[in-house]
Amino acid sequence: MLKRIWICFFALLFGITTYAKEEPEQLYAQSAVLMDADSGRILFEKNGNEQKPMASTTKIMTCILALEEGNPEDVVTASAYAERQPKVHLGVKEGERYRLQDLLYSLMLESHNDSAVMIAEHIGGSVKGFAELMNAKAKKIGCKDTYFVTPNGLDASDEKGKHSTTAADLARIMSYCIKDSEKKEEFIRITGAKSYEFSDIEHTRTFSCSNHNAFLTMMEGAFSGKTGFTGEAGYCYVGALKRDDRTFVVALLGCGWPNNKTYKWSDTKKLMQYGLDNYRYKDMKAKTEFEPVKVRGGIPESENLRDEAEVNVMVEGAENMGDPVLMKEGEDIRIRADLIEEFEAPVQKGKEVGKISYYLNGELFREYKVVAAENVEKITIGWCIQKVLHMYIDL
Repeated sequence: MLKRIWICFFALLFGITTYAKEEPEQLYAQSAVLMDADSGRILFEKNGNEQKPMASTTKIMTCILALEEGNPEDVVTASAYAERQPKVHLGVKEGERYRLQDLLYSLMLESHNDSAVMIAEHIGGSVKGFAELMNAKAKKIGCKDTYFVTPNGLDASDEKGKHSTTAADLARIMSYCIKDSEKKEEFIRITGAKSYEFSDIEHTRTFSCSNHNAFLTMMEGAFSGKTGFTGEAGYCYVGALKRDDRTFVVALLGCGWPNNKTYKWSDTKKLMQYGLDNYRYKDMKAKTEFEPVKVRGGIPESENLRDEAEVNVMVEGAENMGDPVLMKEGEDIRIRADLIEEFEAPVQKGKEVGKISYYLNGELFREYKVVAAENVEKITIGWCIQKVLHMYIDL
């Protein structure tokens, strides 16, 4: 049987003298998400789970996979298929060789479609093989409504579906790239570069790249992102901003079509400012120590059968339970413990005895297991005989 305990209740107010600003309205994007990059919590969304084509924002996945699976010094050879890629392209010729690192700057700063294909063929063996890696990675990150067909984001589909994502999934991928990936520093360095120059391996051609992510200079703290456009997707954008201890990600899909190229900057600034104006970190306090749980039929620690057997319990990850949560004025957190009142012996160390759940505005936000901290053996006939023999021997 579970024993439910409401450990504590927070009506979280930040002592801000002004009221929290209203949520953004009249966004141009068909789909939009503002995400807390640290927790993955969606702070604002407009049609955030609608699947749509995402154009070259696709390339953040191409980049992070190449960084994780490849070596920057790898030599990549251009195929005939890479040479045939449409603009925007680097203009590679079949047989030309380039360093993988140089192609990543070409990919992320200028959004070159042929560089994306070269990277995909090098890492995945083929574009199709690389797409399989992209989809596996998306699933691992937690994306539920994303399907990759190409490494560059050109409008495409295959027998399994259409190249598409959601604003929520795109924000999750970006958050992974800048927060969780072991190659996050390299990703941030590439996507934040203003310009980059390189040559092919033979030094017969030289290239100069400039970063087309104008948001990097629009707001203090902007540090990464990727633009995109196709006729079907419209203008798309995903970007990140860090200020003080807060990191926000904005993802936009279908944010205008030609003659409305600046809509994505307007929406991004509006969403980022909403996050900055309203969300602050609040420290959490929660009980991490609990009374021992009774163990029916267990051997007491004293080995005296007149005593009751118990098992001490501990919270897995207790050191993280006080981690602050990004919240706005008026939001609340409830912390609840569900613990088993009694066990049947034997009990193995690490056996789950309950959990502690954090509910933010009524929705599950964090959860920690409560486990047995030690073994408790079962009383057996053999143990009783041995106990009696020891009593007579001691006499």
